[in-house]
Amino acid sequence: MAYNVLVVDDSATVRAVIRKTLDLAGVEVGEFHQAGNGQEGLDAMKGRWVDVVFADINMPVMTGIEMVERMAADGLLKTVPVIIVSTEGSATRIEQLKAKGVSAYIRKPFTPELLRSVVDEVMGVARG
Repeated sequence: MAYNVLVVDDSATVRAVIRKTLDLAGVEVGEFHQAGNGQEGLDAMKGRWVDVVFADINMPVMTGIEMVERMAADGLLKTVPVIIVSTEGSATRIEQLKAKGVSAYIRKPFTPELLRSVVDEVMGVARG
């Protein structure tokens, strides 16, 4: 099944790395959307279906956390899984993120295998 993916990160390089890693991991991508901050991410989700969001925490204009909070307050967007991809992330921070509605957390740098495993987990795909 192909997923419509949104990657929200203020670094174009990181967005490209996530896209390439999805390909290397064998994750089928239908539509691929990008945004440079949380506000652009919210705007990108207006009027189009997104299956999964990858988001950084620290970005200008609107952080990934603020975007997740806005999504949680929206009846439709709160159902979209968000995977945080960041260098930041103590165990306490990860628990706080999950309490706000984040589905998973991936620490940079990451491998294609880890990315695939986390996507499968949040999308409910069983592999055997």
